[in-house]
Amino acid sequence: MKFPKTRKTYCPTCKKHTEHKIIEGKKKTRGSAHPLSFGSKKRIRQRGHMGIGNHGKYSKPAITKWRMAGRKTSKKVDLRFECQVCKKMHGISKGGFRTRKIEFK
Repeated sequence: MKFPKTRKTYCPTCKKHTEHKIIEGKKKTRGSAHPLSFGSKKRIRQRGHMGIGNHGKYSKPAITKWRMAGRKTSKKVDLRFECQVCKKMHGISKGGFRTRKIEFK
């Protein structure tokens, strides 16, 4: 998907429409996005190593072994807007949109 490098849009800091530079935000890993959730990562790993039988949630295979795991072909892009007047950065209020590749022209 092609995007312009700059766009005139609303700046919540300046409280008016100004010129913004558009950049793509960096993807965070699970550990940096949810730093307190190590326990759930540990449980995901353990699920595949308990064998079968009456172990409750551990009796299922590991999530990575599920058929539909990781089947989506695109990620949601995280667009960031940097105001050229006050140099503050903000994102879009909606959840973003899916695209395979983004290109700034």
